[in-house]
Amino acid sequence: MNPIIVVTLLGGIIFLLLVLGAPIKPLRFLGQGMIKLIIGALFLFFLNAFGSAFDYHIPINLVTASVSGFLGIPGLIVLVAIDFFVL
Repeated sequence: MNPIIVVTLLGGIIFLLLVLGAPIKPLRFLGQGMIKLIIGALFLFFLNAFGSAFDYHIPINLVTASVSGFLGIPGLIVLVAIDFFVL
């Protein structure tokens, strides 16, 4: 094949990958963030379910779900510590 055709085809493929691949990454990032928020809300739900025996409750809202979702179990422990010592 002619080298000009090969270079043009490779350039076109790279351009298509850049154009079509760009919108997928932000959607993947948002999807992973939403999954972490849901997991954080589930952590808080189970904490409240088990904490009801000890009359303990942390409200489930966007901030607490974000902290427990993005930081995981250490974030949940931090929320409990803040609730005990600060509030």
